[in-house]
This record gives sequence, C-alpha cells and structure tokens, in this order.
Amino acid sequence: MNIPANVKYSDDHEWLRIEGDQAYVGITDYAQHELGDIVFVDVDTVGETIEKNGVFGTIEAVKTVSDLMMPVTGEILEFNEALEDNAAAINSDPYGEGWIIKIRLANPSEADALKDADAYSKFIGL
Repeated sequence: MNIPANVKYSDDHEWLRIEGDQAYVGITDYAQHELGDIVFVDVDTVGETIEKNGVFGTIEAVKTVSDLMMPVTGEILEFNEALEDNAAAINSDPYGEGWIIKIRLANPSEADALKDADAYSKFIGL
C-alpha cells in the first residue's frame, strides 16, 4: 500500500497535497484498491467553493458509485481532464497522474486536522 509522506489524509480516504495557497486532491491508494477498477469521475463543481466534508463529485467503479468529499474548504480551480479519457489513472497512479481536482485553500489551517502518513496507516489497519 502506497502512503506518501508528502500529503495529508482525510477519514474519507481523500488526500491533499498543498502547494502554496493551492492544493491537489485525490483518493488514496487504499480507496482506489477498495473501489476496484475506476471507470468514470464526475466533477461539476469547478468554480464553486465547497465546505470541508462537502461532496465535490462522484467516482464510479465497475461495482459502485461513491461521493468524493472535500478534505478542506476550498474553491475548485480545475478538474483533471485527463481522467475523462483515462479514469483508470486513479488506479495506477492515485497520487500523481490520478489527481482529481486542484483547489484554492480557503482556510489553510484546516489541513492541520488531517492525518499524516503514519496516522493514516494506523487508521486503515496497517
């Protein structure tokens, strides 16, 4: 299980990689493994500010559809359009090519409440 130290983790299995006042958001390696083969991602909230724990989109796997939850409050600046043609990038590279959205942080201190890699490992039972 890949759990990089350079990102923060939510209880909903989203990750957050902060770069200045912006951040990338995706789902964790654990989450993509549990979902199975990802076939579609729907994010129609670009340009909107979504509150922490609010739904910013959905992710569809062969056997289920799940809500995507914001790990922190932020304005959605961009959707990773490469996922329209290759949603499976989330399965093969969840922390790289499989990022889902780019946001502008509304309150950077909210990230302090997220888990680091060690805490997330314990959270998922590793």
